[in-house]
Amino acid sequence: MMAGTRDLLMDEAERGVRTGGYNSVSFRDLADALGIKSASVHYHFRKKEDLGVALVDRYSKRFFEALAAQAEPESTAAGRISAYCRTYREALTSSDAICLCGMLGAETSGLPEVVSAAVQRFFEANLVWLSDTLSGGEGGDHADAQAAQILATLQGAMMLSHNMDDIRVFDAAAAAVLPAG
Repeated sequence: MMAGTRDLLMDEAERGVRTGGYNSVSFRDLADALGIKSASVHYHFRKKEDLGVALVDRYSKRFFEALAAQAEPESTAAGRISAYCRTYREALTSSDAICLCGMLGAETSGLPEVVSAAVQRFFEANLVWLSDTLSGGEGGDHADAQAAQILATLQGAMMLSHNMDDIRVFDAAAAAVLPAG
């Protein structure tokens, strides 16, 4: 079990954070869920903030890998933004929980600084990807504003859709942010 313990801990912690927030997860609860001693959790993550950063880094990597797979065949900005929306939708429907970074972002003022910084990097990377997609790599204030609108809309749509247990809420919001063409 040793080789997979870290991943199992992260899986359990991610579920907990995505449904209850950062402070709902404790090393003792993780150990109990996996049937191991708390010291084993500390072997993999010295401090809870180390676990938090590892969760965000893994989530970000997985998100951008999924996005690349969705967006790679698309040749237009509209197609790539549609792929971005599908990636968010799949994150919501595959876990029945909101975005890990969305949950943590809502808790920023109560997070350790290193965890908050990791969440900020996730959102910054999303904004850069969106802005570059919208502007053809040229950037600019208009593309940056559109990127922020899309990201904020999808994050909010995830939360509402999850809370209302209605994927149509997300779908309607995603359709509203798709560029023409």
